Amino acid sequence: MDKVGIGIIGCGNISGAYLTAMASFPILDIRGVADLNRELAEAKAAEFNMPVKSVEELFADPKVEIIVNLTIPKAHVAVAMQALEAGKHTYSEKPLGINFAEGKKLAEAARGRNLRIGAAPDTFLGGGHQTARALIDQGVIGQPVGGSASFMCPGHERWHPNPAFYYEVGGGPMLDMGPYYITDLVNLLGPVSQVAGFATTPRAERLITSEPRNGERIPVHVPTHVAGMMAFANGAVVQIAMSFDVAGHKHVPLEVYGTEGTLIVPDPNKFAGPVEYMKKGGAFEDQPVTAPYAEGNFRSLGVADMAHAIRSNRPHRANGDLALHVLEIMEAFHIASETGRTVTISTAVERPAPLSDSIVDGRLAK
Repeated sequence: MDKVGIGIIGCGNISGAYLTAMASFPILDIRGVADLNRELAEAKAAEFNMPVKSVEELFADPKVEIIVNLTIPKAHVAVAMQALEAGKHTYSEKPLGINFAEGKKLAEAARGRNLRIGAAPDTFLGGGHQTARALIDQGVIGQPVGGSASFMCPGHERWHPNPAFYYEVGGGPMLDMGPYYITDLVNLLGPVSQVAGFATTPRAERLITSEPRNGERIPVHVPTHVAGMMAFANGAVVQIAMSFDVAGHKHVPLEVYGTEGTLIVPDPNKFAGPVEYMKKGGAFEDQPVTAPYAEGNFRSLGVADMAHAIRSNRPHRANGDLALHVLEIMEAFHIASETGRTVTISTAVERPAPLSDSIVDGRLAK
């Protein structure tokens, strides 16, 4: 199968994980990396032995078919729009955009140009999550009833070298971490129909304790503790909490409940992890994880699936419709908090096909 040319825009903290994982996927031909900070791009290009380009050069390169957009969240849609205007498919780091309105414009622009858009997370394609999906599809939990999703920590200023953007518009725990959990839940349970929730901002500023900005205070412009409920179209109701204000807790990241049993699903921020199942009246037991991509960090698996989908003329899984649905859900928590009402979700999306339905770089057989 012919390789698909990839241009990477954005050489910040997450780019190393993408570039490392992309070496696992022979279909991806990285044509160059670019960043508005040329020195940053040059350093990343040297580290991974690849060409450094300007943004304009990547857009102009006829062999680049997919622009992988690893810029900060508030730049995701602007860069993706430029990619579409240049005739390129585009795949963005999460979230798709910082609000539903701009995400919808991006989706409409892609449809109008007959181009694909995709977005992280792709962790739901990992072996642990695909195993949990298969168990649900086999009916082992019975009728899905509900679940619990939890990401709660003291804040990213403890470890990130430049954490200010997490507290600017487009940041916050829901837009930062919510995509992992909500995307995985849509993969497991299907689309969400209604959202209720509350969002609070306990602190007006944060103290950075990571280097090199240790001791600097940064303002907070977004809610940093968000909690609520999601009603799924299949009838399940899932509670969720996303926070940068919790010192510690004992909740597992993700549980799914059914009339006949309960599943403990791996951390949605990771591809790997144990899957546990408790049959009604029994005890939790580890389940065998036989699906691929269950050991390691495969950030860019969604890009590889997209590349194969382009060559095979089939839908890709980490697609724009899914990302837009998740973006609308995340925004709905803030709307619900501000208005004191339950928000009806307007977008509908099909669950992505199980990864076992297609081949990704020879690891899977039909």
